[in-house]
Amino acid sequence: MHSWRLLTFCLMLVVTTETIAEATKPNIVLIMCDDMGFSDIGCYGSEIQTPNIDRLAAEGMRFTQFYNNAKCTTTRASLMTGLYPRRSGGLLKKNMVTIPQVLEKAGYYSVLSGKWHLGSSAPNRPSDRGFDNYYGLLDGCCNFHNPARPDPEFKGKRVRWFGEDDQRITEFPDDFYTTDAFSDYSTKAIEKAVSQKKPFFLHVCYTAPHYPLHAKPEDIARYRNQYMMGWEKLRQTRYERQLKMGLVDPAWKLPGRDPEVKAWDSFPNQDYQDHLMATYAAMIESMDRGIGRIINAIDDHKLAEETVIIFLSDNGGCAELPGGVDPNRTPGVEEFYTTCGPGWAYAQNTPFRRFKQWVHEGGISTPLIVRWPKTVAANSWCQEVGHIIDILPTCADLAGVDIPQEFRGEKILPTEGLSLRNLFEGGSRPGHENLYWEWAGNRAIRQGDMKLCWDKKVKVWELYDLVKDRTEMNDLASEHPEQVKELSALWFSWAKKTGLKTKR
Repeated sequence: MHSWRLLTFCLMLVVTTETIAEATKPNIVLIMCDDMGFSDIGCYGSEIQTPNIDRLAAEGMRFTQFYNNAKCTTTRASLMTGLYPRRSGGLLKKNMVTIPQVLEKAGYYSVLSGKWHLGSSAPNRPSDRGFDNYYGLLDGCCNFHNPARPDPEFKGKRVRWFGEDDQRITEFPDDFYTTDAFSDYSTKAIEKAVSQKKPFFLHVCYTAPHYPLHAKPEDIARYRNQYMMGWEKLRQTRYERQLKMGLVDPAWKLPGRDPEVKAWDSFPNQDYQDHLMATYAAMIESMDRGIGRIINAIDDHKLAEETVIIFLSDNGGCAELPGGVDPNRTPGVEEFYTTCGPGWAYAQNTPFRRFKQWVHEGGISTPLIVRWPKTVAANSWCQEVGHIIDILPTCADLAGVDIPQEFRGEKILPTEGLSLRNLFEGGSRPGHENLYWEWAGNRAIRQGDMKLCWDKKVKVWELYDLVKDRTEMNDLASEHPEQVKELSALWFSWAKKTGLKTKR
């Protein structure tokens, strides 16, 4: 009898231990928007209405020094793999694992809703890389109102690859809008995970506010005429909000216009420019509404305490002007592709210099917000430095699983990221010895507080102390030639290691 009781107790202990272990695996909702500047949401200084994202900040933590890779594809590759981009032979390789592949051994149900941009054919579709289900765009951008519509102004007659679980979708209802569709699919994924009683990894990749500038007329109307002040004044007002909230150091100088940016007062068709920025703002507000629905779905199922929500952008605001500026192309509507251009990108990236594709702070700095009730302190700030390569090891740490050294018979490249979990919990971590960037000839390395960068248009190394000068206004390269030599040598060594073909 005594032995029977002991056996029963042991079995109960095992069941209880397994239940506790299951309970310690939080759901992970990783939301990434596309081409959004550092100051484009309310809790980072914007006038754009983002109450739901702001709620995440009020109930969670805001990072002040989190970095992406300055470009859609390379950021997504690093986020998925925990590695710096390897350029030869595609960004996803057999010797890399993705977040859902790491989490699958912990029993996670993994879903992608939105943009992938890492391959539209085997073996690099979401379904090949660990996602149980996906819905959305496998390319870089598409028509928001009708993804099946060719985009002749920019890509010949190309139709973007949009679909669900490897099945292409070619017909869309008249009231279709990608942002809403991605939010719809996300809430359904939460319902499915709840019904399966599994922890879930939900990766929501909005294409907003990436061009083409497409939004609903009623959303655009709310922002019309708000931007007749111009980009210089908009940048100044956002900067003043950032100062009040303690996001930026008043000792940092606010840079003037980037070389590509014309003075607002000298610019023709100001009403048209207002229309462009109003459409961009409407796209962000629409995305924020969708995020509110995702938050509500989590809260309605009483999952808030066991769900980590992370929000960030894949690069800084975009100055690209494919097709130029043509006032005959109406912003917002299905028929036309339009973009914001360098003037508005200059304001979007307040208080920093440069844009998407550049690796000065305006191209690589992202808002990063984390909500995890009872673990992340409400309305808190994190001043520590983080990088997009940290996301995969963070997810593994949250799920309590090791990143495999081998996967499907392949020896896996060791992750180059570091878990952020201690930072989420209000602690600290050793941090990265060095961080590296490159895109299209723009280069940078950060070591401690010092950052060395190379602008492809300037073609000289610039050195900045980011504690004293995060806005990169005081070039110290001539004062510290040995440090420039040392850091540039480290950068070229990294470039060789990651397969970059570049000349000194």
